[in-house]
Amino acid sequence: MSDLETFRAETRAWLEENVPASMREPVRSEADVNWGGRRADYSKNPDQKLYMERMATRGWTVPDWPKEYGGGGLSPAETKILREEMRRINARNPLNSFGISMLGPALLKYGTEEQKLEHLPKIARGEIRWCQGYSEPGAGSDLAGLQTWAEDAGDHYIVNGQKVWTSYADKADWIFCLVRTSKESKQGGISFVLFDMESDGVSTKPILLISGYSPFCETFFDDVKVPKANRIHDENKGWDVAKYLLGHEREMISGMGLSTSSGNPLIDGAIATVGLDKDGRLADPILRAQLALFEVRAKAFTAMSERFIDELKAGRAHPAQPSMMKYYGTELNKSRNELAMAAGGSDALDWDSEQSNGGAASRAWLRSKGNSIEGGTSEIQLNIIAKRILELPST
Repeated sequence: MSDLETFRAETRAWLEENVPASMREPVRSEADVNWGGRRADYSKNPDQKLYMERMATRGWTVPDWPKEYGGGGLSPAETKILREEMRRINARNPLNSFGISMLGPALLKYGTEEQKLEHLPKIARGEIRWCQGYSEPGAGSDLAGLQTWAEDAGDHYIVNGQKVWTSYADKADWIFCLVRTSKESKQGGISFVLFDMESDGVSTKPILLISGYSPFCETFFDDVKVPKANRIHDENKGWDVAKYLLGHEREMISGMGLSTSSGNPLIDGAIATVGLDKDGRLADPILRAQLALFEVRAKAFTAMSERFIDELKAGRAHPAQPSMMKYYGTELNKSRNELAMAAGGSDALDWDSEQSNGGAASRAWLRSKGNSIEGGTSEIQLNIIAKRILELPST
């Protein structure tokens, strides 16, 4: 057997033995997603913590990170095999984390050795839950227009200002945050800092969405003391870190478009609603065609995603590819939720019954509309694609 064949066989055996049965079931709601952190409550599902700890012990919450930072030290080929073997048994992601998908890559590139050793192992073990302090009331698509001010106070900054659309700020332990440290240059006057959300002067206020949920928050900073040791990269060079992290954020958001056909809930819902015809096909031909088209597009997007990840690991990815992935991934996710509503019929309009799992379909459909805005609007992504990939002239 080759080394990779041996690795696959060993990985398959380990996963079969160590992934709890409940962690192989489809994710039905936010409660099924493990975000880790100091305030995580595993009392209703202790298997979440058990599974995360088992995977973290092997470094498999972040399999491609170096071992010295809590990762598995796996090669790109080994990481791909691990993902394939997890999908084979429908294993859930052991840990969802903005620390893994966004901050971690930025720290690996721009952090000092002390900062990497301080933060990355905690991220890998799910000990700290992070949120992102980027957008402001007057700085959304024009992110570089941010005004949260960090006053130089010797060995620390005094931060004052406000962020908005801060996902899960009310549940996060720490924040990675863009602050202005100079007014001489728009992009050149921004710094990237980290601080504890329990610091004096930090407060949050949830924002209620049309879905009825409140994952977003307003976040306020009133004379918050932030040690300069928590600044990533040079002062006034935070825009470099911000742009690099945004690429990984867009890649993360694009992942919502990937086909998750564990049991194929779209088709299951359609069968339950419209039934089958005498030939064993969905009775509604229009819905049948729509589902088939979605499956083709999802498979194509999955293949493109795998290619992009391979190119990224090999250092050959185009810097604008995350914009392409983010745009198409969000469009696919919106299409998936629209189809779920169509497949569910009038029952999908239910808002809060036990039968509809608290209106999961309708709430997810409404929530998906925001995918076109968060992480950079679709209009911004299309502009980037036009200029950087298609090389169309600016007007």
